[in-house]
Amino acid sequence: MNDIRRTILWVIFGFSMVLLWDQWQVYNGHKATFFPGPAKLAAPAHPPVAASSVPSGVPATNSIAGTTPVAGAATDIASTSSAAPAPHERVVVTTDVLKLTFDTEGGSLVQTEFVKHVDMADKTKKFILLDESKDRTYMAQTGLIAGAAGGTFPTHKTVMNVVPGERTLTDGNKELVIRFESPELGGVKLVKTFTLARGAYAMTVKHEVINVGTAAVSPQLYLQLVRDGNKPPGESSFYSTFTGPAIYTEAKKYQKVEFSDIEKNKVDIEKQAENGYVAMVQHYFASAWLLGDGIKRDLFMRKVDTNLYAVGMITSLTDIAPGTSKTVEAKFFAGPQEEKGLESLAPGLELVKDYGWLTILAKPLYWLLDKIHSFIGNWGWSIMALVLLLKAAFYWLNAKAYASMAKMKAVNPKITEMRERLKDNPQQMQQEMMRIYREEKVNPMGGCFPIMIQIPVFIALYWVLLSSVEMRNAPWVLWIHDLSSPDPFYILPLVMTLTTVLQTALNPAPPDPLQAKMMWFMPLAFSVMFFFFPAGLVIYWITNNVLSIAQQWVINTRMGVPPQFNLPKFK
Repeated sequence: MNDIRRTILWVIFGFSMVLLWDQWQVYNGHKATFFPGPAKLAAPAHPPVAASSVPSGVPATNSIAGTTPVAGAATDIASTSSAAPAPHERVVVTTDVLKLTFDTEGGSLVQTEFVKHVDMADKTKKFILLDESKDRTYMAQTGLIAGAAGGTFPTHKTVMNVVPGERTLTDGNKELVIRFESPELGGVKLVKTFTLARGAYAMTVKHEVINVGTAAVSPQLYLQLVRDGNKPPGESSFYSTFTGPAIYTEAKKYQKVEFSDIEKNKVDIEKQAENGYVAMVQHYFASAWLLGDGIKRDLFMRKVDTNLYAVGMITSLTDIAPGTSKTVEAKFFAGPQEEKGLESLAPGLELVKDYGWLTILAKPLYWLLDKIHSFIGNWGWSIMALVLLLKAAFYWLNAKAYASMAKMKAVNPKITEMRERLKDNPQQMQQEMMRIYREEKVNPMGGCFPIMIQIPVFIALYWVLLSSVEMRNAPWVLWIHDLSSPDPFYILPLVMTLTTVLQTALNPAPPDPLQAKMMWFMPLAFSVMFFFFPAGLVIYWITNNVLSIAQQWVINTRMGVPPQFNLPKFK
């Protein structure tokens, strides 16, 4: 029965790894590998729109729920698109945390450089999220499209004038304002005002729509993020995380969609809402357009061009009489996924830091880790302290498991002798084994449950450490200068492998040779993975292993079962 118990433990361990991998796949935006949910239905098809009817990147008016094609709109916008391109320029604006590049074509934000975050591929450079270059396309755009009454209005392709003013947030100032004004188009002028605050990755974006014509107009304002479908440069393919668009509404909460699903028209998202946001998400960083609650908006995800995708929202502006204006204020965020900052910006925005199916456990674990860090001041030591607290919290559960293992170890010689003696009589062997367990008061399943209920907690901690931008470029000691990158000298993975071997050797060896081999193969194969994992994750697992070995050693000694290393015998 000892070998049965050991088999069950390894099945639990292996199953937890399957669950981890399966949710890893889902986290990356892929379909679940082992436990796929019901297939999502593709969104209903809409009438086709001529390619010339909308500027590049603008959602077609009849591709959004609740809107209809407008006769004449195609002609008006097509004529704008076919005009000779007007000259436009780049405008660079700098705050204490951001260096932003705007394009006067549409007043679009085309590059965001983070002053306090370095590029992990080249640490002499600062990290860039949004970018329009020969290798990347990732921009934030807004503009106006025709509503039911038709018309041609300023879009993100309309060249605007930038109002002269300060371009750097100087000491003593709390805000920096940059303003773009469009020419009159269709009787409408669009004025965009970006207000940047000190220390903030979110900016206020005010859209003032001015009717300078002679008839009332009813345009629609769109806000969108346009991005190529490539993974962030330099990201490890071994533990790559989700990259793609996401939306959040109170009705359906957080919904993320893989680029390939947009390509295949397999997008099933909330189409209309009065709250929430649209976002582009990648490992550690995100961008998002936020509108205030109560503003009706249509939500969309669509393919713009080859390997180019858009996520955004459209809100209608009711009749604007001649000589009057209407203003819509939004917020735009582009920055690191710092949980507390995201929570303060908008409900649900912290979900772009995606813990997957174990969010309910991961969020309190992150909160506790953050509290520990506020006292210790070093993320590496904070990880070790958190694992120590978790081991203390689960001490009695672990003690029960290790006590059961110690009892099994004590009776193992009897079991081995009996199996050898009755190897030709399996039925009698089973009966004799049960008799020994009853007499010795040993429960072969006694160690399974305590270990099993801890697995979700430690998987949740895995996601906390993998997802937290605070680990990015955070040093620990000596040669570990970045907890989010693998150990450059592989010292930590080797230590982790050694502790795994020691922990496995302390367990009673199964009498069955095949099971004994499996008992060693699974943890060693698991250890190999850690050579590619971030140093912070390896520190967490080493700490857990060392504390488990110490606890098992103490319990065995107290129960009169001398600790013994059962090394593998592969013959």
